[in-house]
Amino acid sequence: MPPAPALPDWLTRVGVFDLETTGVDVTNDRIVTAHVGVLDASGRQIAARSWMADPGVPIPDGATAVHGITTSHARAHGRPASEVVADVTGALRSLLSQGVPIVAYNAAYDFSLLTHEAHRHGIEPLADPSPIIDPLVIDKAYDRYRRGKRTLEVVAAHYAVPLEGAHEASADAIAAGRVAQALARQFELPSSLVELHTRQIGWARSQAESLTEYFVSVGRLDPDDTLDGTWPVRMPQTARGA
Repeated sequence: MPPAPALPDWLTRVGVFDLETTGVDVTNDRIVTAHVGVLDASGRQIAARSWMADPGVPIPDGATAVHGITTSHARAHGRPASEVVADVTGALRSLLSQGVPIVAYNAAYDFSLLTHEAHRHGIEPLADPSPIIDPLVIDKAYDRYRRGKRTLEVVAAHYAVPLEGAHEASADAIAAGRVAQALARQFELPSSLVELHTRQIGWARSQAESLTEYFVSVGRLDPDDTLDGTWPVRMPQTARGA
């Protein structure tokens, strides 16, 4: 059996990012909690910031059931949404400006919602954030035919990455970063961050096209509908896709 690939130099220090929100519509839903951290080569978190926002709208019961934050708790303990959006955007911009890649599981969701929140509050959004590492897109690309769900919990378990406190922003962000490192140890990823980022754009598009075909075949989508595979940020006119 050939030895596992060594961890690429560009994965020895990575940013991690996750949001918990009021729902799954990147255009209209709001941030409730956020986490931005940095992991070293061993997956140990060496820097971290977490936020709780008052989203300014009621948090639906379904969202509370996922992340545990109620409307009353967010109003009592959360900071104004505009401050949180500015801080999170600034933290990510700082890491990217230093050349630190950001890992986000299902990155198109988190980065798109953050972009819409930035526009909502008059904050300059991240312009074409790069380099981004999305373990969901990479896992689907390298292990395309594996059966089963691809939630973070399932994929983390598949790669033997512990995940305690799923749907808590810091736990999910850290687990996503460790899954990215596990993927790099198992598969021969592209040799540079630029190449990996570019390939993920194509992989995400192809994965959305494939899922569109499947959903049409089982009647979950009309034949004229398509899922949006834009990655890592879905622009306003396309943000309601998959």
